[in-house]
Amino acid sequence: MIPVLDFFTDPVLRPSAIGSMLMCLSSALVGVIVFLRKRSLIGETLSHATFPGVVLGVAVAAFLFPFSDEGSALAILVGAFLFAYLGLKTVNVLENRLHVKSDSALCFVLASFFGVGILLASRLQQTHPLWYKQALAFLYGQTATMTNMHVMIYTIFGLLILGFIVVFYRYLEAINFDSAFADTLGIRSKRLDDTMFLLIVLAIVVGIRSVGVVLMAGMLICPAIAARPLSRNLVHHFIFAGAIGIASGFLGNYLSILIPGQSYSLPTGPMILLSSAAICLLSLLFAPNNGLIIRYLRIRKFRFQCTLENALKSLWKGQKKDKPFPKLIHLQLKRKNWIDQEGKLTSAGKAMAEKIIRLHRLWEVYLVDYLGQKADKVHKTAEELEHLMSPDLERELTDLLNNPKLDPHHQPIPPGPPGRDAL
Repeated sequence: MIPVLDFFTDPVLRPSAIGSMLMCLSSALVGVIVFLRKRSLIGETLSHATFPGVVLGVAVAAFLFPFSDEGSALAILVGAFLFAYLGLKTVNVLENRLHVKSDSALCFVLASFFGVGILLASRLQQTHPLWYKQALAFLYGQTATMTNMHVMIYTIFGLLILGFIVVFYRYLEAINFDSAFADTLGIRSKRLDDTMFLLIVLAIVVGIRSVGVVLMAGMLICPAIAARPLSRNLVHHFIFAGAIGIASGFLGNYLSILIPGQSYSLPTGPMILLSSAAICLLSLLFAPNNGLIIRYLRIRKFRFQCTLENALKSLWKGQKKDKPFPKLIHLQLKRKNWIDQEGKLTSAGKAMAEKIIRLHRLWEVYLVDYLGQKADKVHKTAEELEHLMSPDLERELTDLLNNPKLDPHHQPIPPGPPGRDAL
């Protein structure tokens, strides 16, 4: 097993690991903007639109810089940028001038540009197989061959992205969450949108070297999706997305070396995306506030609490049951000290039962007096609302109703907390 520190010190492992982490950080930050603007498919479209530029860049580099890796990389990046930018402009023309729907415009640009790229690559395969192989590396990514020059490019680009977010954070917040307010402030959203789309193009052009044309859209969106359930504001969204991007870049490199055996190997680019997708899935399932499994457990806990409270009500009302409570309900009531060994209400259980009855009957008064519902129709609604009452809401409802003593069915409402009846 290779020590983790080697990925930051070994001259062979360091460029690909650090370069991937920086690339994923930049893509994740840009991806948050794309995600909030609800333009997630733009990444998929523009990443495929770069492929003709990559193929032409390889051909130009082979003629002009046959022995220079730096020159070849620059020519390919320039070609990819030009075609990605051309694809973006084509989308804008189709949407704004020709009134083509957004999804149709994106689909058209993706298919047509990528088709041209495949056509050029097929021709290159017949005439110059070595050039074709080099172009193919950008289709699926080739992280392992990254150099210190790529690290420098990713560092500059990452700083550019961070600087843009810091300087224009308030503008981004206003445009993405309250566009009407942004208009009143005189914020030129179109100019800011143009700058953001330029950053998206740059992120894609820089990232295709690591994860490839086919998978680049995933690195834009996965960290942003994973960070959303963990975030409460835009700052947190950027921070969590950036951290997830960095973690994905490292894990992709680490797992691509750790998992393979003697007879096979795993490409780093897809492993980076799979790592990001796995983190995204875990976040969607286990995020503390909005995770699917966490929400399911909260729902189950709430339903069980409702069952316990309904059991208390039935004991307080003296309702006889044909059969005893289920064992789990009985044990939980005893654990909370709401019933004794004989199954009768304790003083704590009686107080809790009276509180639930009070909330139920307060809601019935509110539904009849303020919402005009009939007295014989409010029981079911009050049955649901009684479990949702907080102490603050109970005080407000009591004050609003002038601390009533009887419910609409002329049944007494149990007294509230000490001091409440004196109001």
